[in-house]
Amino acid sequence: QVQLVESGGGLVQAGGSLRLSCVGSGDTFHMYAMGWFRQPLGKEREFVATISRVGRKTDYAGSTKGRFSISRDNAKNTVYLQMNSLKPEDTAVYYCAGGTSLAFDRASYSYWGQGTQVTVSS
Repeated sequence: QVQLVESGGGLVQAGGSLRLSCVGSGDTFHMYAMGWFRQPLGKEREFVATISRVGRKTDYAGSTKGRFSISRDNAKNTVYLQMNSLKPEDTAVYYCAGGTSLAFDRASYSYWGQGTQVTVSS
């Protein structure tokens, strides 16, 4: 079991950048593939990016590929989401999640953080 806490959200102008962090508790963080999801107001939670347990494999949603980058540092129990060239449509609550394998669907992730708000102004 792992508890996850996100940070790094905020208000940024279109074209700007933010880096989100997600810290996991305990000594099992390295056992989980990690994902980032986001939920715009009034919409379904959607996949953003995922990374394998040791960070060798990553994958992205089409809308974020080339602009967002997921990485992890298992020594720090932390997964990151670097977001560049932000657009107003990236505005959402961003969640990190832990699961047993690289996956795009919410059901594959058992552990979730509380979320951090990202707002991109035009």
